[in-house]
Amino acid sequence: MSDMITADLVDLDLAAGTKEEAARSLAERLVRLGRVTDLDGFLADVAAREAQMPTGLDGGIGIPHCRSAHVTEPTLAFGRSGPGIDFGAPDGPADLIFLIAAPSGADDAHLTILSSLARRLMDPAFTSALRTSTSPAGAAALIRGDEEPQLAPSPSTGTGSTAPQAPAAGSAKSADPAAAEPVEAPEPAGSAPGTDSATGTGVRQGAGEPEGDSGDSGDGPSAPFRVVAVTSCPTGIAHTYMAAEALEHAGRDAGVDVAVETQGSAGFTRLAPGVIAAADAVILAHDVPVREKERFAGKPTVDVGVKAGINRAPQLIAEARDKAARGEVTAPVPADGGEAPGGSGAPVDRAGEPGDGYGTRLRTWLMSGVSYMVPFVAAGGLLIALGFAIGGYAVDKAPSVAEHFAWGQADSWAALMFQTGALAFGFLIPVLAGYIAYGMADRPGLVPGFVGGAVALTIDAGFLGGLAAGLIAGGVVRAIQRVRVPGPLRGIMPVVVIPLVSSAIVGFLMFLVIGKPIASLQSALTDWLSGLSGANAVVLGVILGLMMCFDLGGPLNKVAYAFAIGGLADPNEGSLKVMAAVMAAGMVPPLAMALATVVRGRLFTKAERENGKAAWVLGASFITEGAIPFAAADPLRVVPSAMVGGAVTGALSMLFECTLRAPHGGVWVIPLIGNPLLYLVAVLAGTLVSAALVILLKGHARRTPAPAPDAGEPGETHEKVTVAA
Repeated sequence: MSDMITADLVDLDLAAGTKEEAARSLAERLVRLGRVTDLDGFLADVAAREAQMPTGLDGGIGIPHCRSAHVTEPTLAFGRSGPGIDFGAPDGPADLIFLIAAPSGADDAHLTILSSLARRLMDPAFTSALRTSTSPAGAAALIRGDEEPQLAPSPSTGTGSTAPQAPAAGSAKSADPAAAEPVEAPEPAGSAPGTDSATGTGVRQGAGEPEGDSGDSGDGPSAPFRVVAVTSCPTGIAHTYMAAEALEHAGRDAGVDVAVETQGSAGFTRLAPGVIAAADAVILAHDVPVREKERFAGKPTVDVGVKAGINRAPQLIAEARDKAARGEVTAPVPADGGEAPGGSGAPVDRAGEPGDGYGTRLRTWLMSGVSYMVPFVAAGGLLIALGFAIGGYAVDKAPSVAEHFAWGQADSWAALMFQTGALAFGFLIPVLAGYIAYGMADRPGLVPGFVGGAVALTIDAGFLGGLAAGLIAGGVVRAIQRVRVPGPLRGIMPVVVIPLVSSAIVGFLMFLVIGKPIASLQSALTDWLSGLSGANAVVLGVILGLMMCFDLGGPLNKVAYAFAIGGLADPNEGSLKVMAAVMAAGMVPPLAMALATVVRGRLFTKAERENGKAAWVLGASFITEGAIPFAAADPLRVVPSAMVGGAVTGALSMLFECTLRAPHGGVWVIPLIGNPLLYLVAVLAGTLVSAALVILLKGHARRTPAPAPDAGEPGETHEKVTVAA
């Protein structure tokens, strides 16, 4: 592994109690060797990557990693912890910690070497040797591949003979056949059998095309079951290749031919079309959209997260075989030649991992619907608001512009905007329901989901009806997909049977069973919002402000936002106040962080001060996510400060009885806000409170001298704030 790791980057007695402390301890070694230029900036990037998905793996392994502009060259640091450190793995703490640092523009060769390490981590002999290594130099040599791990002596054969250790979950039951014979030219360290050492792409030799039998069409009784797989993770360095290795091992155990395409940072080599065509099933283990996913359309597909590919590879192989046996085709070829179901453009293209709790999967499904609904909200809501701003509140009584339109009259243009926006807004509930069902059941869920959403709109069940319709439609489709059907009927299931049966069931339930009770509940909620005043309105403003600022664009933030825009579908005084409070509170976190970096810049890293400049614009535009870089670096101080400021702003907006017809826009839609001056006062008050709190909390944090005098401007006094978690 070249000089990517040396003895100076190894700590065999890592003294850290948390994953943040472990990352900092190892990162400090990178700083001392000049591999990282900004410690806090690099740790912020590590924390941001960790926030996407925990990096703990079964078997006591933690692999915090990121691509960062603060890294000068691809580097690996290794730490061994006696008590172990919690990195979020299901089986407990990790004692082997690998901190992988890659530059933003790392070259393919170095990333391929890092991917080789990821594959070697699936070898129990390798991890066992690291646990028993007695010197940093020896551990570094093992990781580089300069030394091969020595297997423990077998008592039955005497000293000098070796026997493999018991395999870890997902690894081969016996040693690789290639390892049992003399090897004239071993593969580069860490390469899996058949791995392309130049690209890191895990296409195993013979997968999908058995050696010595290339002419076999696969129809004979002895033809093996064939699986093609794709693995990918957000960074594309570690999990991508570990999942590929686990799937290949599991395939060998089960007698299944597995060909894996690793879509990692080093690029990817596409599986041959013939290999894909010959496959009996597909496994997609990914946390980012699969590139060119349409290639795998029309086959039984198991779609999970990348960690499932590492931890549950044998079960995924078994699930793929079961789906093929049932003829469960979840990704039919689009008739129009367009993107395959759940194609790469989908923000949510799997129904949740089987290991996830119901709450986690429910949140994923709901977020799928909200993600697709938001563009309709922005377009329709802003057009409606502009129509009111130009034509006054009587614009909704204007005749259809298709029948009457005067080119030179502002009222006609206002009516055009209003009526176009109203049509776009009319899709909110069907789109919400349709894409909740899509998140649950892929493309077959779209038809019953849209039908259920349209029924909810027809019976005035509103936003709550759309939620219920989407969940029902997805559940019905998933139930139908589990039914075994004769072979001749499988081809018409996705295009005829599933849409027909599921739409009929959803229509029946929404019209006659649960639709009317939900409509009554929606009406009661609307009346309650209309009657909000005084203390009740202020309390609701506090709650909405806390929700908007808790996870800065995450699920709780989206729940509050969805609650607000749901009221805009049938606006009244109360729902317009809610929309105003939600947008005002959502502007506070980035504005407060931007202000804090100006008032006390010494408390922030150079990277954070640069982020603060952008946060002014993001906050003013109601993009709460502008505060995420600050929260990722110091969540214990930033998030509570943001929540307090958001609560203040939400309460004041309600107290001032500010209203808003536009669902987005920030300060750019001030003319559309009721009581605009008081609205700006509410936003300013929350911003000042949040900025003051974060400065106060950071000011009381433990300070240590910055490691390098050139981390900022010449003559600048540096303070490095260490998070005391």
